[in-house]
Amino acid sequence: MKIFLDSANLGQIRKYHDIGLVDGVTTNPTLLSKEGGDPQEIMGEIVRLVHGPVSLEVISTEYEGMMQEGRNLSRFGKNVVVKIPMTADGLKAVRQLKNEEIKTNVTLIFSPNQALLAAKAGASFVSPFIGRLDDIGEIGMDVIRDTVEIFRNYKYEAEVLVASVRHPLHVIDAAKLGAHIVTLPPDVLGKMITHPLTDIGLARFLEDWKKLKQTNPKIALTT
Repeated sequence: MKIFLDSANLGQIRKYHDIGLVDGVTTNPTLLSKEGGDPQEIMGEIVRLVHGPVSLEVISTEYEGMMQEGRNLSRFGKNVVVKIPMTADGLKAVRQLKNEEIKTNVTLIFSPNQALLAAKAGASFVSPFIGRLDDIGEIGMDVIRDTVEIFRNYKYEAEVLVASVRHPLHVIDAAKLGAHIVTLPPDVLGKMITHPLTDIGLARFLEDWKKLKQTNPKIALTT
């Protein structure tokens, strides 16, 4: 399963990109607004830094505006994916952008029906928001389970991109269901790396090695 970072923070993106964990990035207007500065410059830097897909979102809600913004965003680089909202005008834009060989990510999906329509329209990625469903008492992973099954049945090219990830268990559940991608905030990715038993074990190993060096001078001289 591929891991995308859901962030517009260049420092965090560089950090996890340098480790080799980032297969792509997703952004949105909210994330960009948190960073301050010129969003155009930030988007351009992310596209240059990350070799995988980078989702950049349109602001328009009307077809013509989406098309103009989508074309402009695609000029940032060949790895740009235009993020389009799940609306009737959005689906129309997805179809036309595909005809122009511009990849799209349909966002704000909350049902398998919406995911199916996005795939039929020609989306490259569909993004069900599981955390927001959980927040209102629904089971977000049910949407992932049904969407993955539907896409397998009909061999849709669109990839299931699990969004609104709240914690590492969401990642495991999505992977078990066969989702293609998860996009997650930097803090969730950080939690996936760490475990208290790893910290305890490492501290114990280092302490034992220190004791061994103290009792064996030859080791102390060669290390």
